[in-house]
Amino acid sequence: MNNPTALRLHSALVVRSPFDASLLNRYRGQFGPIEATWTPTTVLMKEIDDGLQSDVVIVTDPAMEDLIARGLVDATTRKPLVVSRIGFAVKQGAAKPDIADSQKLRQALLSARSLCYSIGGASGIHFKTVLRRLGIEAQVDAKACPVPQGFTAEKLITGEADMAVQQISELLVVPGIDIVGPLPGDLQKATSFSIALFAAARDKPAGAALIEMVTAPDTRAEYGRFGLDCRF
Repeated sequence: MNNPTALRLHSALVVRSPFDASLLNRYRGQFGPIEATWTPTTVLMKEIDDGLQSDVVIVTDPAMEDLIARGLVDATTRKPLVVSRIGFAVKQGAAKPDIADSQKLRQALLSARSLCYSIGGASGIHFKTVLRRLGIEAQVDAKACPVPQGFTAEKLITGEADMAVQQISELLVVPGIDIVGPLPGDLQKATSFSIALFAAARDKPAGAALIEMVTAPDTRAEYGRFGLDCRF
């Protein structure tokens, strides 16, 4: 963080695409400086445990409930934000495997040369349960290139993987990829995210302005562009 007067936002990676594309600049134009840090929810929660100070936070609903219960977030400022779904991507122009149902997905995963998932993110944690349900965890992990955090689709660009799995909105952060589709049927896990002020926020009026702005009806199309469903 370089500007001591800037509003501090710490957020899960899920909304980075719409925020980077337009929402952060919209806030700057209307209200002033803001600095955003993007981290998987599990990693962000560890940083909060270790004493992270910030103004506004975006995390999964269970994580938000935990922060409220511990008095770290002002419950009265909490607003539902988006629902995200997990999907797959390949490098732009590559053949898209058929993942229309669980058996076709199983075959696609077994046929992939290498697959990348995020160890620290909600998508990667759920994906591991999917592999176990499909009975192919050992086979896929033997050729996987998991990452601790960050954007799995970057491994498509470097050639380290030919399939990447993550929240669809996070896959779309990386240019040069194509979305194959979502996890099929009951293998899918929709994850809900909320936004709120930290109880010890340094600039509560500025934080409240951000929350109001990013949950306004005229922002819905921005989230929709990146595969997110609004909850407001």
